[in-house]
Amino acid sequence: MTRNPLPKPRITDSRSIIRPDWECSANIQACVTTRIGGLSAAPYDQLNLGDHVNDDPQRVSHNRALLKSQLELPAEPVWLQQVHGTRVVDAAEVKSGVSADAAFTAQDNTICAVLTADCLPVFFCTEDGSTVAVAHAGWRGLAAGILQTTATALQTSSAQILCWLGPAIGPHAFEVGGEVRETFISQQDAAAAAFIKTSEDHWLADIYTLARIQLKSMGISRISGGEHCTFTDAERFYSYRRDGVTGRMASLIWMSNP
Repeated sequence: MTRNPLPKPRITDSRSIIRPDWECSANIQACVTTRIGGLSAAPYDQLNLGDHVNDDPQRVSHNRALLKSQLELPAEPVWLQQVHGTRVVDAAEVKSGVSADAAFTAQDNTICAVLTADCLPVFFCTEDGSTVAVAHAGWRGLAAGILQTTATALQTSSAQILCWLGPAIGPHAFEVGGEVRETFISQQDAAAAAFIKTSEDHWLADIYTLARIQLKSMGISRISGGEHCTFTDAERFYSYRRDGVTGRMASLIWMSNP
């Protein structure tokens, strides 16, 4: 008996794909997927791109193929094995599966990628469009310095760097313990502004504000994005804190040929 082929949803409209609203060079391409438009079944429905969350591998492969085809990607993204660390790799020099939490490239048609479901994806590009990067920044990665190591990998002055903050858990949903707050305040006094007390030793953390504080302390002033909440918008976004077992969105950035 011949099995019916899987359907081919469309994932190219503004509901299913988010594009950064930054003033980057015209050769730079970037986007964030949502959960809309893929082939995965619940609880991973629909466009799960993570191959490490116990989703059906065939569905994940179909979703990745769908992404590449419908977005007309020039190559397969370099998928990372993320560990909430600070390693940054040159996407043109490694293969998918490398252990790292950020990737950069100075080569055309090499696609840097990170997967998230509440953690913050931070996009970087140089003003002249010669180098791009994307970082996976949960609170552990932020505290450890993932944004600093990613910015350093661009090998340019901070004044030449633009950043965009992709969808992450919002400031009214991200509750943390006092030890998380103390970790950030011990590094920068300004981080206190990113926390609101809810009860004894419990705080709401604004991961967007924490990222902005760190970026500005490095001299990066052109920062945009940060308006989404993955936790509260269940229709569009996966959220690990909300659902536990769930899929992953992808944040992609690359440079196209002139």
